[in-house]
Amino acid sequence: MKVFYRKEQTAPAQRASPSAHKPRLVVEDWKAHFAESIELCSFEPATQEQIARAHLPDFVKGVLGGSVANGFGNRDPAVAASMPFTSGSLLAAAEYAVLHRQAVCSPTSGFHHACYSGAGGYCTFNGLMVTALALKDAGLVDRVAILDCDAHYGDGTDSIIRTLGIGWIEHHTQGNTFWNAESAANGAYERWLDAALAKCRGCDVVLYQAGADPHTDDPLGGILTTAQMQTRDRTVFQQLGAVPLVWNLAGGYQVVQGDTDAQRMEPVLALHRQTARLHVEMFG
Repeated sequence: MKVFYRKEQTAPAQRASPSAHKPRLVVEDWKAHFAESIELCSFEPATQEQIARAHLPDFVKGVLGGSVANGFGNRDPAVAASMPFTSGSLLAAAEYAVLHRQAVCSPTSGFHHACYSGAGGYCTFNGLMVTALALKDAGLVDRVAILDCDAHYGDGTDSIIRTLGIGWIEHHTQGNTFWNAESAANGAYERWLDAALAKCRGCDVVLYQAGADPHTDDPLGGILTTAQMQTRDRTVFQQLGAVPLVWNLAGGYQVVQGDTDAQRMEPVLALHRQTARLHVEMFG
């Protein structure tokens, strides 16, 4: 499994969200559990110009320069420095997926609440939209699918699509439909996913947010069991096996008692590990 990771995409932990430092923890966990099955791939950071295709240029300049708050509500220069690498990871992974018609991984989070002119919900820049626009600008794709299986509504993604008048992106965000286990019961979730996947198959690349926060024990989720999340990932990988695909981490907020970040985040790491194991099993 190709994993597009550089240490620069990780920043210090911020408030209640683990997204800034989760890439490092996830990659270390994967190395510990199946190092022989992953290949770490380097990449170039996204440029300020590429990020500004999806966002108000003054907002991008302000965040990177430290005069405008990031998605965590501060101006931490370490967070600002990581942002081009976070979007750059997803963009590089998507480019590789398109050019080689493969499924690959970008261990990134913190995208879908960032709108055109501002940050929100622990999200600073919308790397999903940065990636989609960069691929389109480069002539690599005609249509892009964003399959957002984070627990929350990708409102920032929808906002950018509307602001820029984009009609070539298939955006499916489960947070706009499901809010608890009851809403997803009796096959409702499976029907939604199947309908979304049917539309994704007609696109040139799929950006799949394989969020850990829909889990029933997640304080901000409470929708799917561990087995259901495994079925979710398996269904996505099976039905999109012929389409270039890049998946990322999205949200996950379960914590337990422990002496290290990895121990405290083990429930989240275990869910991302499950997705990675399925990838290795199905794609190598």
